[in-house]
Amino acid sequence: MGLDPGLRRLALGTLLAAYPGPVPPDWAVELVADGLAGHTLFGTNVHDPAQLAASTAALRAARSDVLVAIDEEGGDVTRLAHATGSPYPGNAALGAVDDLALTRQVYAAIGAELATVGITVDLAPTVDVNTADENPVIGTRSFGADPARVAAHSAAAVEGLQSVGVAACAKHFPGHGATVADSHHELPTVDVSPALLRERDLPPFAAVVRAGSRAIMTAHIRVPALTGDGPATFSRAVLVDLLRGEYGFTGTVITDALEMKGAAVAAGGVGPAAVRALAAGADLLCVGAKVDAALVERVVAEIVGAITDGRLDRSRVEEAAGRSAALAAWTRAAGPPAPGPADLGYAAARRAVRVEGDLAGLGRPLVVQVYAAATIAEGRVPWGLGPHLADVEEVRVVATETDPAALGRLAAGRPIVLVGRHLHRLPGGVGLVEALAATHPVTVVEMGWPGRWRPAGVRAFVTTYGASHANGRAAAQVLGLAG
Repeated sequence: MGLDPGLRRLALGTLLAAYPGPVPPDWAVELVADGLAGHTLFGTNVHDPAQLAASTAALRAARSDVLVAIDEEGGDVTRLAHATGSPYPGNAALGAVDDLALTRQVYAAIGAELATVGITVDLAPTVDVNTADENPVIGTRSFGADPARVAAHSAAAVEGLQSVGVAACAKHFPGHGATVADSHHELPTVDVSPALLRERDLPPFAAVVRAGSRAIMTAHIRVPALTGDGPATFSRAVLVDLLRGEYGFTGTVITDALEMKGAAVAAGGVGPAAVRALAAGADLLCVGAKVDAALVERVVAEIVGAITDGRLDRSRVEEAAGRSAALAAWTRAAGPPAPGPADLGYAAARRAVRVEGDLAGLGRPLVVQVYAAATIAEGRVPWGLGPHLADVEEVRVVATETDPAALGRLAAGRPIVLVGRHLHRLPGGVGLVEALAATHPVTVVEMGWPGRWRPAGVRAFVTTYGASHANGRAAAQVLGLAG
């Protein structure tokens, strides 16, 4: 016996699926026609603007109010520019500049690019307060470590995106900035009191609620005092009592991807995770990146089964689908946006660069880029100074596999510019930098979260607050090495 058609359509109205490749397959379009709330796009779906606009038009032809979402944060997390790196700096750089008008302008420009290719929801900004230098998943995606500064820039970012008709989705509630684990791989725990959470992590969410953010994303993190043994995504105390009751949020609650281990393992699979998230008060469920028709149907069947056997109130699912539909209705009301100023992101990235020490006498140094693995959120996006260098030799190394003396011989008397991301927590990173600095003039370019670590003996320490294409060009210009 098949599923009840009305219940199937209702369940579909709470889901954001995904599909592989640059062209939406028939099943992805058919699910939209059947009532699927929408799709999230990833780098594998993006080749160029014309192709992307054709893809979103195909989805919209199936149903005009389909939601098309994407993670486009600027900085280290980009889907539109995954092949080259983003032309915009990310939040850490904008927080370092601390110009609210600039943050608003950058996010309006990002939003205009999204709207032009038919994307209606940006799963941004990240409004987590990055209080842990060792945080492996937030870092430069955060506006900083100060709650007041993060709150102000978070509101500006939301205002910028939504000024061009793209819905903002502030993330990750109730705050992922104090974690030292990645919720893509496990369930992180933030064992703090609700009072500390309100003081440190929640002010940016209060600010984006006041700014009118149309959506807020849940975090797959455990806060024992509020969530017990499960993640916030499954916690009614977090999503209803705190977010809606205390902070007054009336928009759409979107989950982080349910395929992430922080959710899927805790629930026993994506389908059970969907039921638990809906029961807790979530409205729109991100299934994940690796999605096919069979997975969507399994999740739908799980939701319908839970309604049928009484584990899930039908009224709760109707409320969720209604909020998802309201989000789609808001995005449809937008007019065509004006494009942002040319080179806005590059000028912003240049303003963010900070130099400690002396850059005189670099000449034509040996540039050494130290390999750093990307997180799942970032994906494999090019980074570094390489594309921006003129007549400068560059080598790429793995810190734990590199002999400092061999690099010194290769430098042959030239200064060394060592470029890295999160060098303070990269295996072998600290040792490599300090060994080279003991015998050679070394300048460090830190393109990740800088933290408090400063290596002994270096001539200069340059911080870019991100590794986007714009950040890389800015660093090359400051060093006098740009073409």
